[in-house]
Amino acid sequence: MNGAGRAGRTEATLPVAVVARRLGIAPSTLRTWDRRYGLGPTGHTGGKHRRYGPEDVDRLELMQRALLAGASTAEAARYALEAVLPVQQGSGERVASGEVVLDRSVARRLRAAALAMDGPAVQRTLAESIAEAGVLEAWENVIEPVATAFESGWDGEQEGADAGYLFAECVLAALVRATPVPAAIRNQRPVLITGLPAGRVNLPLYALTACLAERRISTRLFGTTPPREVLAAAVRHTAPAAVVLHAGEAGQADTAVFVRLSRGRLRTRLFAWGAGWAGVPLPPKVEPLTDLLSAAESLEYVL
Repeated sequence: MNGAGRAGRTEATLPVAVVARRLGIAPSTLRTWDRRYGLGPTGHTGGKHRRYGPEDVDRLELMQRALLAGASTAEAARYALEAVLPVQQGSGERVASGEVVLDRSVARRLRAAALAMDGPAVQRTLAESIAEAGVLEAWENVIEPVATAFESGWDGEQEGADAGYLFAECVLAALVRATPVPAAIRNQRPVLITGLPAGRVNLPLYALTACLAERRISTRLFGTTPPREVLAAAVRHTAPAAVVLHAGEAGQADTAVFVRLSRGRLRTRLFAWGAGWAGVPLPPKVEPLTDLLSAAESLEYVL
């Protein structure tokens, strides 16, 4: 809670010794955290010694939880300082259209929670972001920036590989939870969504599936891409209105999959989505898609 939220009421404060005993650490450790990382009392009292307020203690408890989860002291401190405490409500602002726009501080908090290996905090932040702004906004302004940073390393350093895996699992779970079964679908024939390379879990596919579910569009998702022949069989059996093949990185695109899927007499729209298709000559009748927004809007339009 910020200072404005506490205005108008007096809250109890605690001395160093009491806080240290509550956390089960030495008072000297508390002073070190204050001196090195800025995790100390934020308020000022009239006495000789500074005292910890409720928010100060909450942040120390977050740091301790992160340390127990395996984060380094610096990572845990950064997480505790950047975390928004549960009493704060709302993570974005509303624009004139009434849509919620999430600011990048949400992505920073999400990153900090992941680096601290705090799975529950990652899941809460994801769920709140999606509930508040929708899948598309949460993906573009929160999830994708954090995922990209994990792939390239934070601040130019390759760190947090374990946190990256935790983050991906939490994102997958959040997107699955955010994908309702439409009560009244708009399309008679489904959209089949899968990606490359085969055998790899592809998070953007789940984001697109959730976005289309919000638009009441029925899909058939193969989050882990099956072998080419199995995919062709799925197309024959489901007779989809459209097939989306996602390739996220250079070298992953495979036009032979489209050639295999275009055999036969099925009237199916074919779409190549993702950065992996950039610069790749597409077979006839294969339409390119760029980002998640263009993919959702194009599929909604053609159905």
